Amino acid sequence: MNQPTYLTTEELAARIKYDARTIRNRLKDSVLIEGTHYFRPFGGRKILFLWEAIERDMQKRLAVAETLAIPLASGQLCHG
Repeated sequence: MNQPTYLTTEELAARIKYDARTIRNRLKDSVLIEGTHYFRPFGGRKILFLWEAIERDMQKRLAVAETLAIPLASGQLCHG
C-alpha cells in the first residue's frame, strides 16, 4: 500500500496553481474538509494536506461538471 502524500500549504499551492493565501483563506474553509483533505498533526497549528484526497475530489468535481448534472447531497446526480 502506498504512503499518503502530505503537503504543506505552499506545496499544495504549487501543485494546483493557486496562491497559498487563497488556500488558507477560502478553500480550507469551504472546499477542503478537515479530517478528509487536511489535518493538524499532534493537535498543533500546522496544517498538512492529503494530496490523494484532494486530487480524487478535484477529479470528481470535474467529472460531475462534464455530465451537466446536478449533484445531490446523497451523492447521486439529478439529470435534467
